[in-house]
Amino acid sequence: MKKTVAIAGAGGYIGRWFIHQFKDKYKIIALSRREAAENSDPDVDWRKVELFSITSTIEALKGVDYAVYLIHSMSASTRLNQGSFEDTDLLLADNFARAAAANRIKQILYLGGILPKELGIQKMSVHLRSRLEVEEALSSSGVPVTSLRAGIIVGPGGSSFEMIHHLIERLPVLICPKWTLSQTQAISLRDTLTILDASIGNELLYDRSLELGAPEVLTYKSMLEITAKVMGKKRLILSVPFFSIGLSKLWVSYFGKTPAKLVAPLVESLKHTLTVSENLKFNLKELTYLNFEESVRQALYPANTLPNIPKFKSEKAIENTVRSIQRFPNTRHRSALWVANRYKVWLPTFFRFLIHAKENKRGAIGFYLLAIKNPMLQLTWIPDRSDIKRQLFYISGGWLVKRFDYGWLEFREVLGGKYMISAIHEFVPRLPWYLYVNTQARLHLWVMDQFKKYLEKYKSDV
Repeated sequence: MKKTVAIAGAGGYIGRWFIHQFKDKYKIIALSRREAAENSDPDVDWRKVELFSITSTIEALKGVDYAVYLIHSMSASTRLNQGSFEDTDLLLADNFARAAAANRIKQILYLGGILPKELGIQKMSVHLRSRLEVEEALSSSGVPVTSLRAGIIVGPGGSSFEMIHHLIERLPVLICPKWTLSQTQAISLRDTLTILDASIGNELLYDRSLELGAPEVLTYKSMLEITAKVMGKKRLILSVPFFSIGLSKLWVSYFGKTPAKLVAPLVESLKHTLTVSENLKFNLKELTYLNFEESVRQALYPANTLPNIPKFKSEKAIENTVRSIQRFPNTRHRSALWVANRYKVWLPTFFRFLIHAKENKRGAIGFYLLAIKNPMLQLTWIPDRSDIKRQLFYISGGWLVKRFDYGWLEFREVLGGKYMISAIHEFVPRLPWYLYVNTQARLHLWVMDQFKKYLEKYKSDV
């Protein structure tokens, strides 16, 4: 009987190639934010999911044995996204872990990044530290996790290799920053997929981290030189010490034809030496790794083009949606229930004489401005989707709100209570957009920052 494997991030580079190669071996559930209109491949079940919603994620993972998690939230999913990619990734991973536990999934496989050996966690780049946090969050609900940490994965359609390709294509002379002398071990797409396949359902790898890379150790400068050779391009490639990381981001983004939001965290990581540790390397089966030159050749001249994904139904987008995610250190080890209740008390107290609050028997709380009879914001507590570690409120009314049928506020503990996250999802403001962005949106961030300071100072258990 075939194992049922869900792919979170099925429309991405690795997901599409995994489906293409293993759809006959596994029953594949491909997860996507959009609903498939036409699916020419009956061997793949495309399911619509909103990964920011635990309820939607639980539903999407029904009947799944194993899950492959390929989510990296570098791109915003709403018009305004107030929150860093690392806080967003942390929340999504926590959601997925909860949903996987609810469905009694046997294993989550996560494809992350190799970590530097010479640094502690706090000195790592934000990008790599986030990858480690995702590993920990996916493990937080008790489902066994196998973390596969890779460097650059070289294959057709991969964003990291595409940056290298475009730099060689566009520049006859490359004056490279000092970080291009950092060492790493790339791995081909072919070998990555082989290891992913070998890891699914392998109990020897439950709750373990492995590092993936071909034996060949190269600098990024060497990779540029080898890529130029395979492309048949004569390029002068020089490394100099005076390029700052900030200038590198602009340089790679412009000439590498890659969005700056994607380039920035990646370049921050490349300054580290990212090689495979002897005690963490994959050794469950013998592999004849492709070297970098062979990997580049397969990436540039693949036997197959990037596999197609289904046509998706066109959905009428809700204009002017907002997502706002803030992380607080939970130094006093409070529960989400405690924090949510303190927020309801703190907000009208902080804005005394301006705002007052009223809560009814159904758990709906309204925040009122001065003597105005209608609430500016109304939140309805949802008890069946809340627990001591997560409190959920629907945004159910108020004259600052344009849409009442969707959107929610939550407080939740993550990483075993190390942090608290406050998040607003799919909020649609009533104010004109540019007025909202420059007034209410800025005020919200300031208010949450003040609430964070309040929590850090609060000592009473009352």
